[in-house]
Amino acid sequence: MVATVLRPFTVSPRHQHLIERAETRLEDFKRLKELGLLTQSGDYFPSVHYPPITMYPEITEEELFKDYTLPVDGKFDIYVHIPFCRRHCTFCHYPVVTGASDEEKSFYLKALEKEMDLYMNRLGIDKIQARSILIGGGTPTYLTLEQQKYFFDFFTQRVDLSSCGQFNYDVDPVTLIGTEGIQRLEMMRSYGVDRLTIGVQSLNDRVLKLMNRHHGSKEALEAIELCHQMGFQLDIEFIFGYPGETIENWIEVMEQAVTLPVEEIQLYRLKVEAYGDYQGPIKKVTEVRPEDIPNNDEQIMMKQIAIDILNENGYYENLRRVFSKKREHYSCYADNQCCGLLDQLGFGQTAFSSLRNRFGLNTQNFDEYYSKIEAGKLPLNRGYVRNTDEQQRWAVILPLKNRCVWKSYFKEVTGGADLNEVFGQKIERLKAYGLLNEDEEKIELTKLGGFFADECAQYFHSPEFLNFPAETYAKGPLHPCLT
Repeated sequence: MVATVLRPFTVSPRHQHLIERAETRLEDFKRLKELGLLTQSGDYFPSVHYPPITMYPEITEEELFKDYTLPVDGKFDIYVHIPFCRRHCTFCHYPVVTGASDEEKSFYLKALEKEMDLYMNRLGIDKIQARSILIGGGTPTYLTLEQQKYFFDFFTQRVDLSSCGQFNYDVDPVTLIGTEGIQRLEMMRSYGVDRLTIGVQSLNDRVLKLMNRHHGSKEALEAIELCHQMGFQLDIEFIFGYPGETIENWIEVMEQAVTLPVEEIQLYRLKVEAYGDYQGPIKKVTEVRPEDIPNNDEQIMMKQIAIDILNENGYYENLRRVFSKKREHYSCYADNQCCGLLDQLGFGQTAFSSLRNRFGLNTQNFDEYYSKIEAGKLPLNRGYVRNTDEQQRWAVILPLKNRCVWKSYFKEVTGGADLNEVFGQKIERLKAYGLLNEDEEKIELTKLGGFFADECAQYFHSPEFLNFPAETYAKGPLHPCLT
């Protein structure tokens, strides 16, 4: 087990207040472990789906869509997965193809085009009405300009953008700079892309090298400035708790981040164990040199330090882990899926479709992806049609983690269930320990609860779908198995 003793560090007197607040949060971390909300190891699992994505059983296309009806307004949020990268970053838990040939990428795009047709045929529609769009990966801009245009052309032929509130792209810095990068950005703007999430991950060159990133801080800063000049709404991502990161250099990165011309700054805690189908290289890295990875205590301090630096510079948490200066700057795709619980379609290898009372997951295997599409089948291999109990839990978990649970909306999406009748005891316990606020209309996490949002959300999991074994939690009043 990784030691939980803080490594020695030195900060300037002007940063001492950051350390003091972080140490207070560290005490909260230890207290909540004793109460049973967090595992005794302090390990972390992101609450991204419910049930967790690794726990879905096999399902057929026919089973998934039995009795499914289109949304009343006919709209969907859309995700497209393009699984190609120049390098495989050590922190990445997605199966990607590195150094793919142009032929391989073109072959995938043609399969993706067929998959969209299969989905529209299954739904009985001629075109998909988009509410919002997210193109991710992988590196979805790791295509030639000709391939990118091919994708935009077939995608916009099948998707109606007339009521699309936001068109997002997840990108890396290198594909956005230079002559080709400018051409790529101009093309994206011409097809309606208006928001970019740039995977900066760090502004420390040594840490970037340890991450196996193919860019340094110079390229990241150049890409940010260029995208800003071209008028994109910008979200930049950072990982904390990575090998090579220290309290000192994390403060430096965050203080530089808040000076950049971006609307949003997003924080991720390093996850060593896989939370999907693929185990990222980071596990081997930490097994070889476990002393290099910041331990749980240091990661908790890093998170609080980042929050304080962001707050002091006018950035406040808008959607969980995403900080912005203006309320309107956030991912509409994430908000619609996680807070609005609205129907979302996913296309591509490993993509998922999150629908009102069910969830379908595409295969992570490339051969299976291609063969199913060639046979005229959707490339689904797992999924879940939720029963009454799981629908009620789903209607709490993601909205609570990311913003709040509106009682009237909970009743609407659960067929008339009353939030307090179903989860009243759990709500009262979280309130008693300062993790939750409640009024007549909603429940929402307090500042303390928001810091431990994943664990507070997981408190509503059924015992069958706990992220960690029940015995790894202390037998306290916040043990997740208590009803």
